[in-house]
Amino acid sequence: MDVEEAIRTRRTLKAFGQRPVPRETLEELLELARWAPNHHVTEPWRFRVLGPESLIRLKEAAGPEAAGKLDRAPTLIVSSARLSGDPECDEEDLHATGVATYIVLLAAHARGLAGYWRTPAVLRTPAGRAAVGLGDDERFVGLIHLGEPRQGKQPPPRAPVEDFVSWLP
Repeated sequence: MDVEEAIRTRRTLKAFGQRPVPRETLEELLELARWAPNHHVTEPWRFRVLGPESLIRLKEAAGPEAAGKLDRAPTLIVSSARLSGDPECDEEDLHATGVATYIVLLAAHARGLAGYWRTPAVLRTPAGRAAVGLGDDERFVGLIHLGEPRQGKQPPPRAPVEDFVSWLP
């Protein structure tokens, strides 16, 4: 699948098969993520692939009402940006980590996997951060759900380019 096709056909899917994504595939996806552009080559992204114990801790921190959404996919990856304390650099690093996270989703899609980028509130709480080992110098960016797709999804309508592009003289 070429890049343009991957961008146009990737969808957020929330129904997954039960098999976890193989470690080798995850390593390939995360290796690609490190090629995201980042100012001064800070490589701020951090990824944590959750195993059974960390998932239990996160579900406990989330509480019974929110824990069920953490069971949707067989593989969960937390992405975060390591921050330096310099506001300008931190903003750039946060955006670079968002790009790296999207690279994981695109590369997973190109391999036939379903993906879902979430930002659950639990990962902004002290208990949730502790459950997955997020340090004080990190900002949570996303929780990536990955697995084999169990549904298809048509693309939503998109606004024409003219609605969001300005050509300045």
